[in-house]
Amino acid sequence: MTTEPEPLPLTWLYAPGDRPSVVAKALRAGADVVIVDLEDAVARERKEYARAATAELLSEPPPLPVHVRVNALDTPQGDADLRSLLPLPGLSALRLPKVTSPAQITRTAERTAGLPLYALLESALGIERAYAIATADPSLRGIALGEADLRADLGVREEAGLDWSRARVVLAARAAGLAPPAQSVYPDVRDLAGLAVSCAHGRSLGFLGRAAIHPDQLPVIEHAYLPSLEEIASAEEIIKAAATEPGAQALPNGRLIDTAVVAAAHRTLALARRRT
Repeated sequence: MTTEPEPLPLTWLYAPGDRPSVVAKALRAGADVVIVDLEDAVARERKEYARAATAELLSEPPPLPVHVRVNALDTPQGDADLRSLLPLPGLSALRLPKVTSPAQITRTAERTAGLPLYALLESALGIERAYAIATADPSLRGIALGEADLRADLGVREEAGLDWSRARVVLAARAAGLAPPAQSVYPDVRDLAGLAVSCAHGRSLGFLGRAAIHPDQLPVIEHAYLPSLEEIASAEEIIKAAATEPGAQALPNGRLIDTAVVAAAHRTLALARRRT
């Protein structure tokens, strides 16, 4: 009997590491994963305080998975982050910014002893090496875009100018056997309608879920990525037909189903469980 896979995270909420009260609110906001940011969200003069506050938070397991986005690898700040965080029992994973080579992943993996790693690709060079980075080490559990830095690197102004890079990251992740990547953050926290449109576009490209920078964005992201009632009904029909008659077949509506279609239907129903 085929077992439905566990649903993957859909919402990843960033919170600045130097603001413990904001992190505490993020942990209660309903996100699947909270990402404590020690990098872009923290001014240079606040780095040490952010590191100490995050170490205190993670001195015991929090109520949900907490990832930490460290400072850039191969820098003194990044090195200090790793030395401070690695012994902590509450740390679920590390988010590694501005990754441009597989060697950065392997060097970090040697220090982290199997701790899950996620690479952020934020430059043309990182995108060009996406598959090599995605397959660098078994500790790497996912890759994602950092669109703000990538946009600046490429000189892109229009949204469509990032679609090739987005598709490249999705393909590299899936080719490497990783979960579909989550979309990068939507920077306008008040434009929830625009966020919904952007999420629909991201879903069409193969993303699954999205990083957020404000709790108000979470229900919009979840709604956009949850399967519709029509998709759920179709998945149930496919699985019922596959159980009755194994192998490739055509449904009454003429749609051909095979093993890949059945697997996709199971993934749809795994996500659908979040509706209840």
